[in-house]
Amino acid sequence: MNRCRILLACLLMLAGGADSTMAAPPERPPPTAWVVDPAEPGDNLPNVGRSLFDSVFAVRRDGVADYDIPFPFSALLAQLDVLLAHDPANPLPPAKRVLIPLGRSLQRTAAAPDYFAFPRVVVAIDGEPANAAAPYLKDRLYLGYQEKSAVLEVISYNEAAGRFEYQLVKDYRAGARPRVFHANRTLCFACHQNGAPIFSRALWDETNANPRTAELLAASRRDFYGIPPGRGVDVPYAIDNATERANGFALSQRLWREGCGGDEAAARRCRADFYVAALRHALSGGQTMAGEAAFAAPLRAEARRRWPGGLLIGNPDLPNRNPLPEGRTWPAEAAARIGHSHVAAGFDPLLPRQPLRTWHPDAADAMTGAVAGLAEFISAAERRQLDAALGGASGVASSRHALPCRAEASRPNGLRALECGASKGAALTGNLNADGGHLNRLTLPDGTALNRLDLRPEGRRFALRRAGHPVRTASGDALVGLSLTPDGVTLEVRQDFDRVEQAVNALLEHPETSYLFGPGAFPRQALASALLTRLGSKPTAPCCQAATALPPPQLETPAVAPGHPASAGRAAGPQAFYPYCAACHQSAETFPPNFLSGSPAEVAAKLRQCAPRLYVRLAMADLAPEQRAKTPMPPESLLPAFATDIAGWRGSPTRRTLLAEVGQWLQAESGRPPELAKLLADGYEALRPCLPAP
Repeated sequence: MNRCRILLACLLMLAGGADSTMAAPPERPPPTAWVVDPAEPGDNLPNVGRSLFDSVFAVRRDGVADYDIPFPFSALLAQLDVLLAHDPANPLPPAKRVLIPLGRSLQRTAAAPDYFAFPRVVVAIDGEPANAAAPYLKDRLYLGYQEKSAVLEVISYNEAAGRFEYQLVKDYRAGARPRVFHANRTLCFACHQNGAPIFSRALWDETNANPRTAELLAASRRDFYGIPPGRGVDVPYAIDNATERANGFALSQRLWREGCGGDEAAARRCRADFYVAALRHALSGGQTMAGEAAFAAPLRAEARRRWPGGLLIGNPDLPNRNPLPEGRTWPAEAAARIGHSHVAAGFDPLLPRQPLRTWHPDAADAMTGAVAGLAEFISAAERRQLDAALGGASGVASSRHALPCRAEASRPNGLRALECGASKGAALTGNLNADGGHLNRLTLPDGTALNRLDLRPEGRRFALRRAGHPVRTASGDALVGLSLTPDGVTLEVRQDFDRVEQAVNALLEHPETSYLFGPGAFPRQALASALLTRLGSKPTAPCCQAATALPPPQLETPAVAPGHPASAGRAAGPQAFYPYCAACHQSAETFPPNFLSGSPAEVAAKLRQCAPRLYVRLAMADLAPEQRAKTPMPPESLLPAFATDIAGWRGSPTRRTLLAEVGQWLQAESGRPPELAKLLADGYEALRPCLPAP
């Protein structure tokens, strides 16, 4: 089993690895911007729109909108599954779920010491909508559930704002009325530095794909909301892929908003051409048309001007962590289990992550990647609607490709092996008889490159299908059929994608063109509806409109913005901690500990209770990264929000003042100055917790 998992990891790395023989790219100016700046999380509450979580779970009763969030968690999962298309060929549910008993979330100690009886559940939706009316949740909705804390952590997309929202559902338990709040984005960005979901790389050893983890989960003899305690790596691999795709949404939105310019006519024309290219890519099944798309030159020119060194793309990947390595037994004593929630500094999501890569407009794949990214905003249901609208049109011209063929003699099953080609770049190989057959490979001069197509008899020709669906060329045109001739075969192509281009061009004269093609978030639903209407098809009314009538989004308590070094330098005693710590620790949450919430006397007591842990986190900045038992505080990725950096914070008088203050508290307790090595002698988790026991 372990050999198979290691082999899979190697294959995955090889699949994504770069060719070491490629020539080094020319030097470019340094990148001038992050796609999402880790130190700039944005407003805690959305200025426009609602999250998809709100859309799914909002209802209207007696004219009043409110949340209706099913309990238990298995019922919530069932409601999500109804909204998603089920692939009969895929045994996995469209809402992927894993169990993580010993993870890295803020809730990781909530179930201590019964981690395997109450594992955290992580859910990611990577399935398409069940129909055109269902919300587009694919790669856009993620849930974390910890039963012991009765909290749902939610990351879901806000299409109107073009960003992921971070929310908490509190009191999610039997007999209670769940309450929904938006989370403090500064706190969320400490780990979610890419502004999107994050997940481990292979082999996903924290999840129940780890055989040892699955064994201990099964031994607890609990039902985990209908989720099996053990499974292979297929589900975590799917979640990993979903978070990778979700990570690209911010770049797509940035290019749509800014890559073409402002709201002038030329910029709207550029966005319209960008949308056409994305539609062609989506309808053709991800093929790339030969030649450069019309939007590429203006977008490249504007991107060079705005970001001469390119754009840094945040990294959604955490290093794989095995909390149960071979030879480490699971203790029978409850007290001995507490330390297993420790997360070493090198695995901490708070650790600053290097950019995943740099997007540059002059890179060979920059424009094709931009098109593929925007195409992720076009659902399979919308593609089917467009196919139907185009297929029902009359008066559409067709073209034909005649290919001479060499056919082998009939085989025992009656199939003839075809090998057809022409000097103009069209070619195919496959097998065929009177009842149909299949094409192994089909290429056309426009860049079309298709594999594994089915041929089905349809009158005097054979219709081409892939997985039961119509097939289109890289140009976006429909491949109508294949006919046999005395010299070979003829391919018929219905040139109907021109209608899409004409319809999009007409939308540039639409009364709302500044909204449809302006510098705002990509208006996915509005564009799809306007396009279908222009093509003569009636768009399906979207579901889940009750969210628009919900009360305004709210935080549970007012979030505190990061402070400034100057204000910390003027403070004394407990007040000195607010500028650097309040953004994460002055809240209603106990994960992370809210030691700065309460009256002055309560805060002073909590700080002294937390003193050993505060001392360790402040002192970590003095150590080299490889020597650290824990990550320093404040998180290094957020230091720019405090107008400093790693070196500046390490040498700052403020940090020395805070460290000395905590040291005095500890000395007053023990009668001697604190020593870091002695504090950590039994491990960080052995230190007393920051909050007193309730």
